[in-house]
Amino acid sequence: MEHGYTNSTVGDGALVVKCYQGPEAATRLGTESRYLRRLRGRLPVPRVHQVTPTSLTTRFVPGAHGQDLLDEGRASEVLTECGRVLARIHRLGIVHGDYGPQNLLFDPATFEATAILDWEWAHPGAPVEDLAWCEWIVRMHHPEHAALLDRFFTAYAATVPPWSERQAAMLSRCRALLDFCARWEPGGGGEKLWRERLDLTASWAA
Repeated sequence: MEHGYTNSTVGDGALVVKCYQGPEAATRLGTESRYLRRLRGRLPVPRVHQVTPTSLTTRFVPGAHGQDLLDEGRASEVLTECGRVLARIHRLGIVHGDYGPQNLLFDPATFEATAILDWEWAHPGAPVEDLAWCEWIVRMHHPEHAALLDRFFTAYAATVPPWSERQAAMLSRCRALLDFCARWEPGGGGEKLWRERLDLTASWAA
């Protein structure tokens, strides 16, 4: 499916099958299936249909993808809802681990989140991890909307760590993904890409 990066994801309008690839694939599969089951009814997450040793099948959830809506100029609505949803996640005492508009589906009429996707990196952790990564996604992939990040932070409605802490969290996540790619395909394109992104992130000013 469009917007899938780490894994292979396919859907038919009723079900979505995600096949896990790369280092610790089985662990990430287990993490995602566990969190989806725990969070059902507490957050908008897809319903688990079937789990195999290499794949997770969930019920299809209709909605417009966050990145598509950003490209359509609806950044204010998307980032506001991202802040609201993240506050709900953090009130449960967990970190999504890959949070941002790239992993949310929205009702195109109301811009309410219909699904929070990709829980394979979820864990107990510090809120700054998700706050920083959502900011990183916008700065890296949608820089034209970076000025609207205040909508995200305002809607989060809690203390936002200073830039130095957010940038440190961004760099930590970039290093982790660089390590992931280096273990998956040493010297490959993914490793080169994340080295470049790490350097770029380090160069950013508040």
